[in-house]
Amino acid sequence: MATLLQVAQLGNSILRQTAQAIAIGGSETIAPVDAAQLETLIEDMLATLQESKGVGLAAPQVSASLRLLIVASHPNARYPQAPWMEPTVMINPRILAHSQETLTDWEGCLSIPGIRGLVPRYREVEVEYTDLEGKCQKPVLTDFVARIFQHEFDHLEGIVFLDRVESTQDLMTEQEYQQRVVAVSRNC
Repeated sequence: MATLLQVAQLGNSILRQTAQAIAIGGSETIAPVDAAQLETLIEDMLATLQESKGVGLAAPQVSASLRLLIVASHPNARYPQAPWMEPTVMINPRILAHSQETLTDWEGCLSIPGIRGLVPRYREVEVEYTDLEGKCQKPVLTDFVARIFQHEFDHLEGIVFLDRVESTQDLMTEQEYQQRVVAVSRNC
């Protein structure tokens, strides 16, 4: 049975660390995690993400400094226009290429509750990661899913979305965001 994990909050030093790669199939990159530990962590992260109704979660957010993240786009109160996708576990993800085009949109974070910020992100990213079956995947992610990936990938690098906001004028509370941004988008 999965355990709900505590989400590290802004100020916790783990959110500012570069996460370690996970050793897979004899890789020389080191993070001493055995298969059972990794499976448990992934199950717990999936349960935590579902309970929080988030659209993504990175291992450092649950105090595991490992290069592991989950992208799980779905419509919800914070992102009513989000596309629906199955949660995708990505081990040792990296960005291979990205578009020149960027889009600026609102982001929030389970580690920074109550705050939203306008963040520029690449519209399209080609990524590479190992899936749960140990296979290398190289999808091209676009729009909101690309945004989620970049946000979670930043956590692996010790970066939070506040670091990407161009001006403090581009910040607002969750309450104000719900009233001004989400309510307007629902009326369109």
